[in-house]
Amino acid sequence: MKINILLFSFLLTFSTVHLKAQKLTTSYEIIQPYFYTIDQICKEFAEKHHLPSLVYGLVVDGKLIHSGQVGIINTTTKNSANNASVYRIASMSKSFAAMAILKLRDAGKLRLDDPAYLYIPALKGQKFSYDSPDITIRHLLTHAAGFPEDNPWGDRQLAISDETMLKMFKKGISFSNTPGTAYEYSNMGFAMLGYIIKKVSGQTYQTYINENILKPLGMVNTYWDYTKVPKNQLVKGYRWLNENWVEQPMLGDGAYGAMGGMLTTMDDFAKYTAFHLSASVSDAKESPVLKRSSLREMHQPWNISSFNIENKSAEGKPFPFISAYGYGLRWIEDAEHKIGIGHSGGLPGFGSNWKILPKYGIGIISFANRTYAPVSELNAHILDTLVAITHLKPKPLAVSAILKQRQNELVALLPAWKNAESKGIFAENFFLDYFPNSLRKESEELFNNVGKILKINEIVPENNLRGTFLLEGEKNNIEISFTLSPENPALIQAYHIKEVLRR
Repeated sequence: MKINILLFSFLLTFSTVHLKAQKLTTSYEIIQPYFYTIDQICKEFAEKHHLPSLVYGLVVDGKLIHSGQVGIINTTTKNSANNASVYRIASMSKSFAAMAILKLRDAGKLRLDDPAYLYIPALKGQKFSYDSPDITIRHLLTHAAGFPEDNPWGDRQLAISDETMLKMFKKGISFSNTPGTAYEYSNMGFAMLGYIIKKVSGQTYQTYINENILKPLGMVNTYWDYTKVPKNQLVKGYRWLNENWVEQPMLGDGAYGAMGGMLTTMDDFAKYTAFHLSASVSDAKESPVLKRSSLREMHQPWNISSFNIENKSAEGKPFPFISAYGYGLRWIEDAEHKIGIGHSGGLPGFGSNWKILPKYGIGIISFANRTYAPVSELNAHILDTLVAITHLKPKPLAVSAILKQRQNELVALLPAWKNAESKGIFAENFFLDYFPNSLRKESEELFNNVGKILKINEIVPENNLRGTFLLEGEKNNIEISFTLSPENPALIQAYHIKEVLRR
């Protein structure tokens, strides 16, 4: 079978130019018609769970594009919730401590695998067993230090002083596991990180985070001490008991605040969420807050925490997921391979959650003033619903120059593979693993089956050196995937071709 190489070259060029000429619909334009759906979901959730108030916000492509409020922040004054209302966000504070640790690491002032006793001497020699490793900063960041899960005990330690905390450590710590071998959520571990920030920086963790994270991000209405919050903005916390809201005492600012002491507004936290979404924007300027490489490091699944097979989707279908802990952040991958990053927060009187889908450029934030309000469920429901009803797709990866070049060179050889061995585009393994006669026979049969090639689609990259593309034929399509080698310049080391049904 003869193939018109000029036709292939024209089709390939036309496909690329046409794609670039198309007006791309923004995520905002896709989601905007469904703002009402989000509002209804949140209103029904607040009623069902007896929330005095609920504030929620949707962040897309670096901006708070939609927010809403339900209810009141104070049952005495009856003040309505709004984007300037200051909620306690509890364990959502943890990622700020983790970010501060990474910033100090990047400045060369500590290492993640340093033993924690270098900064908290009382920990020296304290082990689960004689052959256990020393607790490291990395263990503390990922809930792998071997401490027992300490909710809700840890909540009540929020306001203790450094002196009281250090006396407790010196008295001795009870371990549940060998450090580095298991996941177990530990507020105490993050209290230790707060003290390490102080020892290394020479500032309290509150001051260091304020100056190096909050101020550069423009988070000017975020607090540690609730007594500093303007009274008309401070959200009071409640329990739902005997069909009534019972006000809960506000917890003070102390040594344990690094694990859960922050108070903030929707407008402020949306800026922080947008910063995390910028981790995958490789052509943006670096932020003075934290290097993008370190921000992405926070997002990695460092310590597996669970595999949930009981989970249901927004439509009620089985939807299992696996979860892990990064650095002060939770990581979840669901049955559709959507990866979510974020954290929940719960203290007496409050429940909160934020979650982003980095590959989709979207995030959701919810604050409520009812003890341990399950807003994690709400946020998961909203994101699952939005992706399902809008058919939102992950943002495409950029095609690397070498991947595009090898696609063009490979297409030019099909289906005859004439003089392929002399083209200099294949790695040394290729013709030891694939044989020219077999390659030719396979390709020509597929080309005959699908008929005239009408279009060569743009390659869809899996990464810089691997991708898949379609040749659209009169009858059916051909799918081709290939992988490049790690040498420079990268050469084709693996190749697969198959017929696929037209859609």
